[in-house]
Amino acid sequence: MIEIEGVSKRFGDTQALDGIDLAIGRGRVLALLGPNGAGKTTLVRVLTTLLRPDAGRARVAGYDIVADAATLRAHIGLAGQYAAVDELLTGRENLELVGLLYHLPRPERRRRAAEVLERFDLTDAADNLVRTYSGGMRRRLDVGACLVARPPVLFLDEPTSGLDPRTRNQLWQFVRDLLAEETTVLLTTQHMEEAEALAHHIAVLNAGRVIAQGTADELKSRVGQDVLEARVARHADLERARAIMAAVADDADPAAVQVEADERRVSVPTDGGTKALIAAGQRFSADEIDLTDLALRHPSLDDVFLTYTGGGAT
Repeated sequence: MIEIEGVSKRFGDTQALDGIDLAIGRGRVLALLGPNGAGKTTLVRVLTTLLRPDAGRARVAGYDIVADAATLRAHIGLAGQYAAVDELLTGRENLELVGLLYHLPRPERRRRAAEVLERFDLTDAADNLVRTYSGGMRRRLDVGACLVARPPVLFLDEPTSGLDPRTRNQLWQFVRDLLAEETTVLLTTQHMEEAEALAHHIAVLNAGRVIAQGTADELKSRVGQDVLEARVARHADLERARAIMAAVADDADPAAVQVEADERRVSVPTDGGTKALIAAGQRFSADEIDLTDLALRHPSLDDVFLTYTGGGAT
């Protein structure tokens, strides 16, 4: 449903996109992650015909983004980073206006507006002016407006930015509902747990290039091993803890054991999984070393970003 081949875009001296190649099938979620300025929003604008690429080609829902731009716009929905709703209209009027722009007959646009209001828990506020809505309500209305035309492909640019956890979870469920209807979703997000919860495929962008892609598990597995961590109750036990951790972590090189004295924490990479965790607990107990914490930490998507981009995900 989305095919991108060698797409590039330059703004003056800035190479915003530099030969992007990506693809995603029907009823799947593609998440774009990366630091500010990586090119995520620029790519969304190119794919939704708001920007013309300098090079390369892309097809969305079977339509070329340049040659078939006018036709394509009737087959996609877009929710940008900021809610694009009219504060001087009611929620219902905003949705019916979208239906009018899609040339839907009046009965049909009224029916679809009512469906969207119910789906996003906005029915009670449907006839209130949007200027009275909270930020979360505006965001739900904005995303809901994308559904009035029932597009087969939906672009969500940081849809949950600034939302409280309850509203964010509602939008997550909404995306899952779309997948059941075989809608294809391209999502940009700052939240690693969001990408992990929703995306079938993740692309990490940096400086306009795809520097890594795959499933969440595939990306995390490339970052490194699990990490076994122990925090001792007394500083005096740090050296003994270092020896135990080196012994139980699959004959780990002692140099691989990291000691953070200020935190009384000892950690080591391991392929031993829960066996290493259990063995460490037994050894600490046998040596009568008191612990305040013992855990096996798996690589996270945050680790993926730190590894590939050298900074936090934004």
